[in-house]
Amino acid sequence: MSDVRLSVMGGSYARAADASARIQFRRGLTLTAMTLFLPGSAQIVSGNQRVGRVAIRVWIALVAIAVTVAMIALTSRRGMFSLATNPLLLKLVTWALVAAAIAWVALLLDAWRLGRPLTMERNHRLWMTGLNSALCFVTAGTLLFAAHTVSAGGHALDAVFASDTVSEAQGGRYNVLLLGGDSGPDRSGVRPDSLTVASIDADTGRTVLIGLPRNLEDVPFPKGSVMDRQFPNGFDCDDACYLNGVNTWANDHADLFAKEYPGVKHPGLEVTKDAVQEITGLKINYYAMVNMKGFSKLIDAVGGVTVDVQERTAIGGIGSPIRGYIEAGEQKLTGGEALWYSRSRVQNDDFSRMGRQKCVMSAMLHELSPQAVLLNAQKIAASSAEMLSTDIPRQDLARFMDLAIKAKGQKISSVSLVPPVIYTGNPDYPKVRRLVSKAIDKAEGKRPANSGLSRARLSVPDVSSSKDPRKANQSDDVAASC
Repeated sequence: MSDVRLSVMGGSYARAADASARIQFRRGLTLTAMTLFLPGSAQIVSGNQRVGRVAIRVWIALVAIAVTVAMIALTSRRGMFSLATNPLLLKLVTWALVAAAIAWVALLLDAWRLGRPLTMERNHRLWMTGLNSALCFVTAGTLLFAAHTVSAGGHALDAVFASDTVSEAQGGRYNVLLLGGDSGPDRSGVRPDSLTVASIDADTGRTVLIGLPRNLEDVPFPKGSVMDRQFPNGFDCDDACYLNGVNTWANDHADLFAKEYPGVKHPGLEVTKDAVQEITGLKINYYAMVNMKGFSKLIDAVGGVTVDVQERTAIGGIGSPIRGYIEAGEQKLTGGEALWYSRSRVQNDDFSRMGRQKCVMSAMLHELSPQAVLLNAQKIAASSAEMLSTDIPRQDLARFMDLAIKAKGQKISSVSLVPPVIYTGNPDYPKVRRLVSKAIDKAEGKRPANSGLSRARLSVPDVSSSKDPRKANQSDDVAASC
């Protein structure tokens, strides 16, 4: 009888011990979950309540900040961009993320301690330790990666947008000179072989692209300037002085510009801006020089760009053998392919190249979404300093980011100074300024639809039934022409 009673009592004790172990395990899991979703709550329940109260207050403050930022993003896109490009705020966010990673891991480890894992059964102890370690790794890793991304973005902005001179819109438009070229050991800096003025409506983002052939001759300069005194009849010399040579000539004679551009060691881009102003009649607010090799890295960083390739285009062939072709048809181009599609002039001409460049610009504008930028922020930041140099100040960056978003929903017009409209060897610059003015007026709705350039004045004959990238040189809708 006693043996039976002991057996029953032993079973009861075993079941009670098992239940106690399960309760202790659930308690440990609960404390860990509480720390994951509300840091500090585990300490309020079972640990140092003072630490818990501080952690919860900090967590609530961070949630309130996140809600505020979300409200700003929903109500003021430019305000959100201003926050995202503020240098002091980016530094504070970086250090806040690092501190949050350290504090969260400390609270998770303390929650593990409060669960008394050393008194648990072996399997429960292993589960608790493994789970807590994984959560520490994931939370700390995520926050530290975010801190690194924010820091990298801040450094890229510091490196690229270093100017502090703000230029106001002229006539309700911002005019930005976009230059593209290649650097190399045989070149002094980056030679701008591609020159385009983006004239952007300051309110709507409606953009007109003005293509400037690299081989424009007799380029004029502002009256009384150093270049005007050197070349009173326009930029002419013994060595085929074209528009794309202004930058190099000015940099080679930098000592002449010490008074005109005080403190500027390499005045070539400033002089090029002045020349483009005289050519187009537009006040140039800023320039952006794109190194084409860096541009290819940017395209790779966002996963490529989709382009309707309108003509079979050679890869290579500029000072090297042709290594292949980009075939016609809609294709997702890598950075290297997009680079060659934009720059190749083998088996076609400069004017075809200008059209292809506008098609790639249009494709990038319409494909590059804020989501793609966020997902590839680190790669983009790494390519930015190599890709871009500009005098756009950081203060204006939020404005241009907002305008870029607006431009995605607008048509992009183009006018290019190419034959037979303009003959590059003997340009009619008053006519150029009239063409630019008409194109902008038409984009702003100031002219009737039939007042634009006629088909007879395009750089190609009527090719409405065929594909030809030169159509993008003169268009009311570049995307439709591509």
